[in-house]
Amino acid sequence: MSEDILQAEHSPKIHQESDQPHVTDRTFFIDASNQSLTAIPLEILALKELEEVHLENNGIKEIPQDIQHLTSIRILYLDKNNLRGLCPELGALSNLEGLDLSSNPLVPSSLQVLSSLRALRELRLYHLDLEEIPAVICKNLHHLELLGLSGNRLKSLPKEIVNQVKLREIYLKQNQFKVFPQELCVLHNLEIIDLDENKLSALPEETGDLTRLQKFYAAHNNLSSLPKSLCQCSKMTVLDLSHNLLESMPCALGELTEMTEIGLSGNPLEKVPRLVCRWPSLHLLYLHNTGLRALRSSFQQLLNLRFLDLSQNHLDHFPSQICALKNLEILALDDNKIVQLPSELNLLSKLRIFGLTGNKFLSFPEEIFSLASLEKLYIGQDQGSKLSCVPEQIGKLQSLKELYIENNLLEYLPASLGSMPKLEVLDCRHNLLKQLPDEICHAQGLGVPLLEDNLLTRLPEDLDSLEHLRVLTLVNNPMGYPPVEVCAEGNEAIWTYLKESRRERIKIQAWWRGIMVRKGLGKFEELQKARRKGKTSPKDKKGKKNGKGKPGKGNKK
Repeated sequence: MSEDILQAEHSPKIHQESDQPHVTDRTFFIDASNQSLTAIPLEILALKELEEVHLENNGIKEIPQDIQHLTSIRILYLDKNNLRGLCPELGALSNLEGLDLSSNPLVPSSLQVLSSLRALRELRLYHLDLEEIPAVICKNLHHLELLGLSGNRLKSLPKEIVNQVKLREIYLKQNQFKVFPQELCVLHNLEIIDLDENKLSALPEETGDLTRLQKFYAAHNNLSSLPKSLCQCSKMTVLDLSHNLLESMPCALGELTEMTEIGLSGNPLEKVPRLVCRWPSLHLLYLHNTGLRALRSSFQQLLNLRFLDLSQNHLDHFPSQICALKNLEILALDDNKIVQLPSELNLLSKLRIFGLTGNKFLSFPEEIFSLASLEKLYIGQDQGSKLSCVPEQIGKLQSLKELYIENNLLEYLPASLGSMPKLEVLDCRHNLLKQLPDEICHAQGLGVPLLEDNLLTRLPEDLDSLEHLRVLTLVNNPMGYPPVEVCAEGNEAIWTYLKESRRERIKIQAWWRGIMVRKGLGKFEELQKARRKGKTSPKDKKGKKNGKGKPGKGNKK
């Protein structure tokens, strides 16, 4: 699903707050993650009252026998290390409730010791290349509430998994399940099941027995139908069925009135399932690449919708039903065939992110300028009709932070970009820009101007005055100021060149100003004004007047 919505494969690891300025024998919490450790420090093993230890993302090769002295420990995170085995003494940690051994080169047989950790409530074994789970773990650990097994090579679960009657969350993403693990259907306390990226071809009717199920992830499988019994999961709020083979959904699922998020992207639906429009609490709806040509009239009933993805469909007009969704914040219509936007677009007063890349606009759709809340606009045209200009009225979008107008035929940019105080990212790659407006230097929030593959020969002289500028791409431009060889050296070389050029310019101006003053030609500013108006200096005027009224000695009357 979209990166805008976080679907947690792992339950969050909440660090207990600790205000101790240094380690003492009364230390309860230690965070030694990301420290390039190759062994667990002896100082940590000596802290008898330690309750939570974070050692993830190090190079620890083994767990020493002295681990058994941490009798008070409740949380131990050892993921992303180089552990190949687990010592028997680990099984002596009778108070251990949370253990993470993910992403270690563990020998599967060494996992047997985990069956002694009878107090364990959360066990994470992600990315261990496991083909099976030791049955003794499922047989002896009766208090597990979370079991994380994603990123392995599992094809089935041991039948002893039925003993996990307290299990609330199970993560089985990225395994090799072809058949839904039937044993899960008797675990009536399950609230979250993640089976994304497996090879499932069907879901059993018994799935409906999981009446406490709240979140079910089954994206990237081979499902061609759904059991009607799913409607019995009345507490379901999140259902991700993206990238399957669904052509329709059972109407009975319309009874899931608590649904807040549904993912249907990548299915050959061709129409929005009627039942979707009967979910009043729906906040997020993913319909990317589903073959849609229009929306149902009842679609406008989804008044609580905040996120809508309709990208990569066959829409040849902007669906008017969308204008009724006044709580919409994110709208993706990229890669359709839309030619214009409706004047009612201004009703989307909360819209923050708008994707229109790859459509058929003949000119820049000015209806966008009524979206005062807009923060990100995507209108690059890599697959659609190319735009030749961006109107000056874009300056009305005072909340805009990111503007993506790449892959068009733009020869210039509007000066009004300089009056947009919040603009941070400006993507103009692959256009025909010959120069940048000097006003761009007034956009003090600008940090990422992307300008590669244009016709630029020079940068504005004061571009380096942008305090937040951190990325500037100029590849494939016939640059002369700064020279191509300077641009090739990267941002720092460009900044240095611009700053030195500015210093030289200031020196020359100061030198010229001094000459003007010493010769009695007036203030430098007055001289500049006179030159712009095509007039001579005050001294020249005085000389002409005297020459006319009082001729010199050598002059004839």
